[in-house]
Amino acid sequence: MKKPYVIAELGVNFYDTAKVEGITPLEAAKKYIDEAKRAGIDAVKFQSYKANTIASVHSPAYWDTTKEPTQSQYELFTKFDGFNREEYEALCAHCEKVGIDFMSTPFDYASADYLEPLMKAYKISSSDLSNTPFIRHIARKGKPIYLSVGASYLPEIEDAVRAMREEGCPEIALLHCVLSYPTKNSDANLAVIRTLKEKFPDLKIGYSDHTLPDEHMTILSTAFLYGAEIIEKHFTLDKTLQGNDHYHAGDPEDFRKAIENFELICQVSGSSEKTVLPCEEVPRREARRSLVLTRDKKAGEVLTEEDLTAKRPGTGISPCDMQAAAGCRVKTDLAEDTVLTWDMLEKKTGAQ
Repeated sequence: MKKPYVIAELGVNFYDTAKVEGITPLEAAKKYIDEAKRAGIDAVKFQSYKANTIASVHSPAYWDTTKEPTQSQYELFTKFDGFNREEYEALCAHCEKVGIDFMSTPFDYASADYLEPLMKAYKISSSDLSNTPFIRHIARKGKPIYLSVGASYLPEIEDAVRAMREEGCPEIALLHCVLSYPTKNSDANLAVIRTLKEKFPDLKIGYSDHTLPDEHMTILSTAFLYGAEIIEKHFTLDKTLQGNDHYHAGDPEDFRKAIENFELICQVSGSSEKTVLPCEEVPRREARRSLVLTRDKKAGEVLTEEDLTAKRPGTGISPCDMQAAAGCRVKTDLAEDTVLTWDMLEKKTGAQ
């Protein structure tokens, strides 16, 4: 069993940290990258967009407005669309420096194009699952695509997969996701991971999480046990910050717990082959049972089943050979509680 590929969705949370700490957004973004690396995360992911290309000025909020009070998508996106190609190039270079993969979800054609040389794989948001022209544009770039499939029906997913395949996408991963912020535990529907694995057996299947972090990160562990090969979750340095995605994000400690869980699950999963492990060889011998005499026997006496019982250790004749041992003669005097071995007996002859 292999540990899942873990993506920290930094999104645009670093803007709020920059404001609180009095540093530039770029400095804050680099700080997020550093902390993600220290937590053992495989990749960090940003979001590349411009407010006027992602949402109409009339687009209403669909998130928990008690946590993020902005009432319009357009208004929210205008707060966090300051980065351009140059900033993402700088962030990619910083990721290379610290040894973590760089990703950013493009939300328009321009960002999809300028991100191409910076990323090993593309991530496409659930919100663009039905944006087939955009999906085809990205698929034609010949890189792997991770597609979140929140708020969709299976035929819609099949259509998106077909489009990517038709454009020659070399590798596709589908990430189960619930497009609700935050996602209630009762809405997580992790069993869908198994459904996706069944319906798309030749694709990688993962999970993009929007639930609130639980104490032991059990939700992410469960997703892994259900077969998720990629795990993505929003990342923050301070879950108490107001706005955007902090309130349902995990912090570095949450991610460390999750990764430790993944590693433990891999460790205890071991091999599917049922065999005797090296660590079991001595206990197998000492804890199993052998045929043992229930009373003293003189040389030449014939054993009966009443003379025999099964006791530890398992270094002698196995209890499953009880009938074969009964009827044999003992070669020498043997005391009660002797653990019998075949060299102590004369096997039954045909006359017996």
